[in-house]
Amino acid sequence: VTNVANLSVLRFFIGLGGSTFVMCQYWTSRMFTKEVVGTANALVGGWGNLGGGVTQLIMGSVLFPLFKLGMSAEMAWRTVCIVPAVVGIAVGFTILKISDDAPKGNYNEMKKNGTMAEVSAAASFRAGAMNFNTWLLFVQYACCFGVELTMNNAAALYFREKFLLTTETAAAIASLFGWMNLFARGVGGFVSDKANARMGMRGRIWWQTICLVCEGVMVLIFAHSNSLGAAIVLMVIFSSFVQAAEGSSYGIVPYINPPATGSIAGIVGAGGNTGAVAFGLGFRQLPYYDAFILMGSCIIASGLLSLFICIKGHAGLVTGQDSEEAIAAWKKLGSAPAATTLQVPEPDEDAAAEIEEDKA
Repeated sequence: VTNVANLSVLRFFIGLGGSTFVMCQYWTSRMFTKEVVGTANALVGGWGNLGGGVTQLIMGSVLFPLFKLGMSAEMAWRTVCIVPAVVGIAVGFTILKISDDAPKGNYNEMKKNGTMAEVSAAASFRAGAMNFNTWLLFVQYACCFGVELTMNNAAALYFREKFLLTTETAAAIASLFGWMNLFARGVGGFVSDKANARMGMRGRIWWQTICLVCEGVMVLIFAHSNSLGAAIVLMVIFSSFVQAAEGSSYGIVPYINPPATGSIAGIVGAGGNTGAVAFGLGFRQLPYYDAFILMGSCIIASGLLSLFICIKGHAGLVTGQDSEEAIAAWKKLGSAPAATTLQVPEPDEDAAAEIEEDKA
């Protein structure tokens, strides 16, 4: 790659590769029961984000210096990029060969055996996009994953300019934000599952709200910090709530409209990128203090949107009520015993009928 046009095309295809996040979240939603799907989605997503930071660390600190021993610096950084490409291709090929689409087998076999219905992608997308809850989570995910992407771009510059640090030191401190993915997103999903076990969907939504409000408050406090040590501690706490909110978001997604989970996961995931663009513009146009105040205020406001989340058959914070089936599921009563093995979540009958009508 030697010019802007080629780089733009390459970045486009790299972006398409990044969309595998959505497929992965849908895959784990199909692989694991709803009782533990928050933890599963959160661990997968969190370790995926962590992988980006680990890749940068290994490439920049280990492989690049090693490659420079036998070639020029420019040729070394170009050559080292081959390593993650080869690893990515190998992982993709391995997944195709050894993995299953769902606990009951691969989709093509399930469709042939009549254990899985054909679903139109267009109809599924319409069903997901027409659900108001999808867009509420879109905004909330913009205010957690979008914030993470923004901080990945802005944190190092902020620490360098605010506290007059070297680029290397500022980058090392900023990397702590990403390292919270090692556990925080998984914890967010785990607590969401535990809240669901005690209170049903209302518990998941409460935890989502708490994470977002605490995240926003920590951003506002971080903006007022003039001590390097305090700023680092506040950033770590702030980052932990960011990742936890990401994990709790995808603990809710599989419930919105089960037959359209893939489309809903994609729309909600796109909220993260949208949030990153919006907050990124704020950091470009405003002083750091004002940008952080604006971002923190938006995050807190997004937490209040939880009041309007109302999923059919489940109780919201202030509206709706759990159906008998939902109560039996999270209380593990009657005909809905605790799932002890992996299974494909059964779709809501009315939601599935809506998609079938759209197909017709």
